[in-house]
Amino acid sequence: MGTTIVPAKEKQSMWVSLVAGGVAGGVEAAVTYPFEYAKTRVQLLQTSTVATPSNPLRLILHVAKQEGIGYLYTGCSTLILGTTAKAAVRFVSYDTIKNTLADESGALSPGRGILAGVVAGGMESVLAVTPTERIKTALIDDAKNARQFRSSMHAGQVLVRTHGVSELYRGLVSTTLKQSATSAVRMGTYNILKEVVRAREIKPSVLTTFGMGALAGVVTVYATQPLDSIKTRAQSAQGASFAEAVWSVVRDHGLRGFWKGSTMRLGRLLLSGGIVFSVYEEMASILCALGSR
Repeated sequence: MGTTIVPAKEKQSMWVSLVAGGVAGGVEAAVTYPFEYAKTRVQLLQTSTVATPSNPLRLILHVAKQEGIGYLYTGCSTLILGTTAKAAVRFVSYDTIKNTLADESGALSPGRGILAGVVAGGMESVLAVTPTERIKTALIDDAKNARQFRSSMHAGQVLVRTHGVSELYRGLVSTTLKQSATSAVRMGTYNILKEVVRAREIKPSVLTTFGMGALAGVVTVYATQPLDSIKTRAQSAQGASFAEAVWSVVRDHGLRGFWKGSTMRLGRLLLSGGIVFSVYEEMASILCALGSR
Protein backbone atom coordinates (compact mmCIF):
# COMPACT_ATOMS: atom_id res chain seq x y z
CA MET A 1 0.00 0.00 0.00
CA GLY A 2 1.38 3.39 -0.94
CA THR A 3 2.18 5.93 1.73
CA THR A 4 0.08 9.08 1.63
CA ILE A 5 2.12 11.94 3.00
CA VAL A 6 0.17 14.89 4.39
CA PRO A 7 0.50 17.79 1.93
CA ALA A 8 3.13 20.34 2.91
CA LYS A 9 0.64 23.17 3.35
CA GLU A 10 -1.45 21.20 5.86
CA LYS A 11 -0.42 21.28 9.50
CA GLN A 12 -0.62 17.88 11.14
CA SER A 13 -2.40 17.85 14.50
CA MET A 14 -0.45 17.08 17.68
CA TRP A 15 -2.44 13.96 18.58
CA VAL A 16 -1.66 12.40 15.19
CA SER A 17 2.07 13.00 15.69
CA LEU A 18 1.84 11.61 19.24
CA VAL A 19 0.04 8.37 18.36
CA ALA A 20 1.81 7.72 15.06
CA GLY A 21 5.22 8.44 16.60
CA GLY A 22 4.55 6.18 19.60
CA VAL A 23 3.42 3.25 17.45
CA ALA A 24 6.37 3.68 15.09
CA GLY A 25 8.83 3.77 18.00
CA GLY A 26 7.40 0.64 19.64
CA VAL A 27 7.46 -1.39 16.42
CA GLU A 28 11.00 -0.28 15.61
CA ALA A 29 12.34 -1.15 19.08
CA ALA A 30 10.76 -4.62 19.14
CA VAL A 31 12.15 -5.56 15.72
CA THR A 32 15.70 -4.24 16.11
CA TYR A 33 16.48 -4.89 19.80
CA PRO A 34 19.10 -7.70 19.35
CA PHE A 35 21.29 -5.21 17.46
CA GLU A 36 20.98 -2.74 20.35
CA TYR A 37 21.83 -5.46 22.88
CA ALA A 38 24.98 -6.49 21.00
CA LYS A 39 26.08 -2.88 20.51
CA THR A 40 25.74 -2.14 24.21
CA ARG A 41 27.56 -5.32 25.31
CA VAL A 42 30.45 -4.56 22.94
CA GLN A 43 30.74 -1.00 24.25
CA LEU A 44 30.87 -2.29 27.84
CA LEU A 45 33.59 -4.88 27.23
CA GLN A 46 36.89 -4.25 29.00
CA THR A 47 40.25 -5.04 27.43
CA SER A 48 40.77 -7.82 30.00
CA THR A 49 37.65 -9.67 28.87
CA VAL A 50 38.61 -12.71 26.80
CA ALA A 51 35.62 -15.04 27.19
CA THR A 52 33.16 -12.86 25.31
CA PRO A 53 33.63 -12.03 21.60
CA SER A 54 34.10 -8.35 20.77
CA ASN A 55 32.72 -8.76 17.25
CA PRO A 56 29.02 -7.81 17.49
CA LEU A 57 27.75 -10.50 15.11
CA ARG A 58 29.76 -13.22 16.84
CA LEU A 59 28.59 -11.83 20.17
CA ILE A 60 24.94 -12.35 19.18
CA LEU A 61 25.67 -15.96 18.23
CA HIS A 62 27.72 -16.49 21.41
CA VAL A 63 24.99 -15.15 23.68
CA ALA A 64 22.27 -17.12 21.88
CA LYS A 65 24.29 -20.34 22.16
CA GLN A 66 25.66 -19.97 25.69
CA GLU A 67 22.86 -18.08 27.45
CA GLY A 68 19.82 -18.57 25.24
CA ILE A 69 18.05 -16.39 22.70
CA GLY A 70 16.03 -14.80 25.49
CA TYR A 71 19.14 -13.01 26.79
CA LEU A 72 19.34 -11.06 23.54
CA TYR A 73 16.18 -9.35 24.74
CA THR A 74 17.49 -8.40 28.20
CA GLY A 75 16.10 -4.95 28.94
CA CYS A 76 13.88 -5.11 25.84
CA SER A 77 10.66 -4.13 27.61
CA THR A 78 12.38 -1.03 28.98
CA LEU A 79 13.62 -0.03 25.52
CA ILE A 80 10.22 -0.63 23.90
CA LEU A 81 8.47 1.56 26.47
CA GLY A 82 11.25 4.12 26.26
CA THR A 83 11.35 4.14 22.48
CA THR A 84 7.57 4.43 22.26
CA ALA A 85 7.65 7.46 24.55
CA LYS A 86 10.80 8.81 22.88
CA ALA A 87 9.39 8.61 19.37
CA ALA A 88 6.09 10.13 20.47
CA VAL A 89 7.87 13.08 22.10
CA ARG A 90 10.27 13.42 19.17
CA PHE A 91 7.62 13.57 16.46
CA VAL A 92 5.31 15.85 18.46
CA SER A 93 8.21 18.21 19.19
CA TYR A 94 9.61 18.07 15.67
CA ASP A 95 6.26 18.50 13.92
CA THR A 96 5.28 21.36 16.25
CA ILE A 97 8.56 23.19 15.62
CA LYS A 98 8.40 22.36 11.91
CA ASN A 99 4.93 23.90 11.65
CA THR A 100 6.34 27.06 13.24
CA LEU A 101 9.51 27.30 11.13
CA ALA A 102 8.18 26.11 7.75
CA ASP A 103 7.62 28.65 4.98
CA GLU A 104 4.24 29.44 3.38
CA SER A 105 4.42 26.36 1.16
CA GLY A 106 5.17 24.12 4.13
CA ALA A 107 8.81 23.50 3.13
CA LEU A 108 11.53 23.44 5.78
CA SER A 109 15.08 24.57 4.99
CA PRO A 110 17.96 22.20 5.92
CA GLY A 111 19.13 24.54 8.68
CA ARG A 112 15.69 24.85 10.23
CA GLY A 113 15.18 21.10 9.92
CA ILE A 114 18.37 20.48 11.90
CA LEU A 115 17.33 23.08 14.50
CA ALA A 116 13.96 21.37 14.91
CA GLY A 117 15.78 18.05 15.34
CA VAL A 118 18.09 19.46 18.03
CA VAL A 119 15.17 20.75 20.10
CA ALA A 120 13.18 17.54 19.62
CA GLY A 121 16.20 15.46 20.69
CA GLY A 122 16.68 17.48 23.84
CA MET A 123 13.00 17.14 24.75
CA GLU A 124 12.97 13.37 24.26
CA SER A 125 16.17 12.95 26.27
CA VAL A 126 14.79 14.71 29.34
CA LEU A 127 11.24 13.34 29.19
CA ALA A 128 11.84 9.75 28.11
CA VAL A 129 15.27 8.57 27.00
CA THR A 130 17.65 9.10 29.93
CA PRO A 131 15.71 7.10 32.58
CA THR A 132 14.89 4.19 30.28
CA GLU A 133 18.39 4.07 28.79
CA ARG A 134 19.89 4.11 32.29
CA ILE A 135 17.83 1.06 33.29
CA LYS A 136 18.40 -0.77 29.99
CA THR A 137 22.16 -0.24 30.03
CA ALA A 138 22.44 -1.25 33.69
CA LEU A 139 20.46 -4.43 32.96
CA ILE A 140 22.69 -5.43 30.05
CA ASP A 141 25.85 -4.63 32.02
CA ASP A 142 24.55 -6.56 35.03
CA ALA A 143 23.50 -9.58 32.94
CA LYS A 144 27.11 -10.42 32.04
CA ASN A 145 28.34 -10.32 35.66
CA ALA A 146 26.47 -10.06 38.97
CA ARG A 147 22.90 -10.46 37.68
CA GLN A 148 21.44 -8.63 40.65
CA PHE A 149 18.51 -7.27 38.65
CA ARG A 150 15.51 -9.56 38.05
CA SER A 151 13.64 -7.30 35.65
CA SER A 152 13.45 -3.77 34.30
CA MET A 153 11.13 -2.71 37.12
CA HIS A 154 13.36 -4.33 39.74
CA ALA A 155 16.44 -2.63 38.30
CA GLY A 156 14.71 0.75 38.49
CA GLN A 157 13.64 0.10 42.08
CA VAL A 158 17.16 -0.95 43.14
CA LEU A 159 18.79 2.05 41.50
CA VAL A 160 16.34 4.49 43.09
CA ARG A 161 16.46 2.80 46.51
CA THR A 162 20.25 2.70 46.53
CA HIS A 163 21.10 6.08 45.01
CA GLY A 164 17.88 8.09 44.80
CA VAL A 165 15.70 9.19 41.87
CA SER A 166 18.57 11.23 40.45
CA GLU A 167 20.30 7.92 39.63
CA LEU A 168 17.81 7.42 36.79
CA TYR A 169 19.20 10.62 35.27
CA ARG A 170 22.84 9.55 35.44
CA GLY A 171 24.33 10.30 32.06
CA LEU A 172 21.81 13.07 31.34
CA VAL A 173 24.41 15.34 29.74
CA SER A 174 25.88 12.67 27.46
CA THR A 175 22.43 11.29 26.63
CA THR A 176 21.03 14.73 25.81
CA LEU A 177 24.03 15.54 23.62
CA LYS A 178 23.65 12.21 21.87
CA GLN A 179 19.87 12.51 21.41
CA SER A 180 20.04 16.12 20.20
CA ALA A 181 22.77 15.26 17.70
CA THR A 182 21.06 12.04 16.60
CA SER A 183 17.67 13.70 16.17
CA ALA A 184 19.20 16.68 14.37
CA VAL A 185 21.09 14.49 11.90
CA ARG A 186 18.35 11.89 11.47
CA MET A 187 15.36 14.21 11.18
CA GLY A 188 17.38 16.81 9.28
CA THR A 189 18.62 14.27 6.74
CA TYR A 190 15.18 12.75 6.33
CA ASN A 191 13.68 16.21 5.81
CA ILE A 192 16.27 17.02 3.13
CA LEU A 193 15.63 13.72 1.33
CA LYS A 194 11.89 14.25 1.57
CA GLU A 195 12.18 17.69 -0.01
CA VAL A 196 14.36 16.25 -2.81
CA VAL A 197 11.78 13.55 -3.51
CA ARG A 198 8.99 16.12 -3.52
CA ALA A 199 10.95 18.48 -5.82
CA ARG A 200 11.50 15.65 -8.31
CA GLU A 201 7.82 14.74 -8.11
CA ILE A 202 8.59 11.14 -7.14
CA LYS A 203 5.41 9.41 -6.02
CA PRO A 204 5.58 8.63 -2.27
CA SER A 205 5.45 4.94 -1.32
CA VAL A 206 6.45 2.65 1.53
CA LEU A 207 9.60 1.75 -0.43
CA THR A 208 10.77 5.35 -0.94
CA THR A 209 9.97 6.23 2.68
CA PHE A 210 11.87 3.18 3.95
CA GLY A 211 14.83 4.03 1.72
CA MET A 212 14.96 7.65 2.90
CA GLY A 213 14.72 6.56 6.53
CA ALA A 214 17.43 3.92 6.12
CA LEU A 215 19.81 6.40 4.45
CA ALA A 216 19.16 8.91 7.23
CA GLY A 217 20.07 6.14 9.68
CA VAL A 218 23.44 5.50 8.01
CA VAL A 219 24.40 9.17 8.17
CA THR A 220 23.29 9.31 11.81
CA VAL A 221 25.43 6.37 12.95
CA TYR A 222 28.81 7.67 11.88
CA ALA A 223 28.08 11.27 12.81
CA THR A 224 26.98 10.52 16.38
CA GLN A 225 28.62 7.21 17.41
CA PRO A 226 31.19 8.82 19.77
CA LEU A 227 28.39 10.36 21.83
CA ASP A 228 26.61 7.00 21.95
CA SER A 229 29.76 5.27 23.25
CA ILE A 230 30.23 7.89 25.98
CA LYS A 231 26.56 7.62 26.97
CA THR A 232 26.81 3.83 27.31
CA ARG A 233 29.83 4.05 29.61
CA ALA A 234 28.18 6.77 31.70
CA GLN A 235 25.10 4.60 32.20
CA SER A 236 26.81 1.27 32.97
CA ALA A 237 25.77 -0.64 36.11
CA GLN A 238 28.38 1.23 38.20
CA GLY A 239 27.79 4.54 36.45
CA ALA A 240 30.34 7.23 35.55
CA SER A 241 30.56 10.97 35.04
CA PHE A 242 30.84 12.40 31.53
CA ALA A 243 34.60 12.94 31.94
CA GLU A 244 35.11 9.47 33.44
CA ALA A 245 33.15 7.91 30.58
CA VAL A 246 35.28 9.70 27.97
CA TRP A 247 38.51 8.67 29.70
CA SER A 248 37.41 5.04 30.09
CA VAL A 249 36.80 4.74 26.34
CA VAL A 250 40.23 6.20 25.51
CA ARG A 251 41.93 4.08 28.20
CA ASP A 252 40.37 0.79 27.09
CA HIS A 253 40.29 1.19 23.32
CA GLY A 254 41.98 4.41 22.22
CA LEU A 255 40.31 6.95 19.95
CA ARG A 256 38.90 4.16 17.78
CA GLY A 257 36.88 3.07 20.80
CA PHE A 258 34.49 5.98 20.27
CA TRP A 259 33.21 4.16 17.18
CA LYS A 260 33.06 0.75 18.89
CA GLY A 261 29.70 -0.88 18.32
CA SER A 262 29.04 1.19 15.20
CA THR A 263 28.53 -1.97 13.10
CA MET A 264 25.64 -3.12 15.26
CA ARG A 265 24.24 0.39 15.58
CA LEU A 266 24.43 0.70 11.80
CA GLY A 267 22.51 -2.54 11.42
CA ARG A 268 19.90 -1.33 13.85
CA LEU A 269 19.53 2.21 12.47
CA LEU A 270 19.37 0.98 8.88
CA LEU A 271 16.32 -1.04 9.87
CA SER A 272 15.04 1.40 12.47
CA GLY A 273 15.28 4.42 10.17
CA GLY A 274 13.32 2.61 7.48
CA ILE A 275 10.80 1.12 9.91
CA VAL A 276 10.12 4.16 12.07
CA PHE A 277 9.53 6.61 9.21
CA SER A 278 7.52 4.09 7.16
CA VAL A 279 5.28 3.16 10.10
CA TYR A 280 4.99 6.82 11.13
CA GLU A 281 3.92 8.01 7.67
CA GLU A 282 1.44 5.12 7.34
CA MET A 283 -0.07 5.68 10.78
CA ALA A 284 -0.26 9.45 10.25
CA SER A 285 -2.03 8.87 6.93
CA ILE A 286 -4.55 6.48 8.53
CA LEU A 287 -5.20 8.73 11.52
CA CYS A 288 -5.61 11.83 9.34
CA ALA A 289 -8.09 9.93 7.17
CA LEU A 290 -10.05 8.82 10.23
CA GLY A 291 -9.99 12.33 11.66
CA SER A 292 -11.37 13.83 8.46
CA ARG A 293 -14.45 11.61 8.47
